[in-house]
Amino acid sequence: MAALAFTPSHIQRPKIPQFGTPRTPKSKPRFPIRSSLTLQPNFSDPFVLQLAETLEDSLPSSSSSSSPSLPLQKLRNTSSETLLSTPWPTRKDEPFRYIDTSFIKQSQIEPVPNPPKPLTISTDTQFPNLAIVDGFGVNSVSNSSEFPNGVFVGSLLELSEEGIVKRVGEFLGNGPEGDLFWSINGIGAPDLTVVYVPPGCRVESPIHLSYFSIEGSEKGSDRMPISNPRVFVLVEKGGEVDIIEEFLGGDGDKCYWANAVVDIVVGKGGKVRHSYIQKQSLNAAHIKWTSVRQESASSYELVEISTGGKLSRHNLYVKQLGPDTVTELSTLHLSVSDQTQDLHSSLVLDHPRGYSRQLHKCIVSHSQGQAIFDGNVKVNRYAQQTDAGQLTRSLLLESRASVNVKPNLQIIADDVKCSHGAAISDLEEGQLFYFQARGIDLETARKALVLSFGAEVFQRIPYSSVQKKVENHIRGLLDPIQKET
Repeated sequence: MAALAFTPSHIQRPKIPQFGTPRTPKSKPRFPIRSSLTLQPNFSDPFVLQLAETLEDSLPSSSSSSSPSLPLQKLRNTSSETLLSTPWPTRKDEPFRYIDTSFIKQSQIEPVPNPPKPLTISTDTQFPNLAIVDGFGVNSVSNSSEFPNGVFVGSLLELSEEGIVKRVGEFLGNGPEGDLFWSINGIGAPDLTVVYVPPGCRVESPIHLSYFSIEGSEKGSDRMPISNPRVFVLVEKGGEVDIIEEFLGGDGDKCYWANAVVDIVVGKGGKVRHSYIQKQSLNAAHIKWTSVRQESASSYELVEISTGGKLSRHNLYVKQLGPDTVTELSTLHLSVSDQTQDLHSSLVLDHPRGYSRQLHKCIVSHSQGQAIFDGNVKVNRYAQQTDAGQLTRSLLLESRASVNVKPNLQIIADDVKCSHGAAISDLEEGQLFYFQARGIDLETARKALVLSFGAEVFQRIPYSSVQKKVENHIRGLLDPIQKET
């Protein structure tokens, strides 16, 4: 089955919505948002400016009273300067060509000023867990006694180790040139969750970060609460850690906007295994940035499963900063409703003997569902003896389902082994016939083939309990009559 062309439609510029009720000025330091206006009288998008000011006003006083030299303030200052010259994206912008973000802009966006109270959070995990609710870390990490000495998991605002604060400040805000949503998070993040692994330390148990979106409006409402959770992971030389990020909605299919960022720095010889599971409301907007910096001889492995969100977009940026570096990326996107599942990835290899593998798979089982993959692998001049591979495969299970894929391999070095490929299809008739010839009915055969298509990715999750939960969740989405066990 061929993919259907997606023709951008004209988006009329809506009037600027009012973000909640007028606020009384607060006696706290301001970011350079308002002051920069006098320097930029022809600012291109008043909507973005008003959103930034609303986010600034919503921050708790405790999170904005720190010294400007502290990492969080540095991040906010950098983000505000970038945001002032960045308009709201439309389909005229190439990175957003197939994405309609107008439903976010036309909503009444309201920052969540604090976590809801009373609050009862239940996390179904056997691992050390930290709950992040509407962008706020709400409790100390559970089972922290399992961590080796020197490991820190918690809020930057509660971090007393000056050495760790200084190390975080060396990296925070110096990542890739992110888009508008990166900057919105930098301004609106009420806190920073820090995961720190000291040199030579191996953390045996994975750290499970559970993100909950509790605040939300009912379907049909124009109100859209926004949260901006931000996490920074620093693994020093020779350190090892596993991170599980799980994004969950609240009760029902509420409307909200989760705008998350995670920065990961892997020191020389370090290793990070990263599982990212997104199961948010089908009426939500989920926009996520993952930025990874790898020093020489380090290893980073990502397994991503994304099934939720009316609009779900993952911006993934990985840069190898030394030789003998290993990067493995595996993604499964599932669109079972009128959803958009999008992955924009960029992998930059700059040094000799780099190794990378990227596997992207998506399943679109709804006539109004779509998936997008824009993957760029860049092998620069000094990345000799690089071994890089990229593959994207898509299943379209309905006649009007669509997918837009753009695998991109740019090679400047001459001594490399690189490959990339793309395939888009329905289930093969030969495979279905094989099942039917052995007495298996067509419906059962299709379910088995679709699940096995996705299993190549979710079976790479390194923990069987998490892997089983994901499998049951996907089974339930593909067969709504079947209840999860």
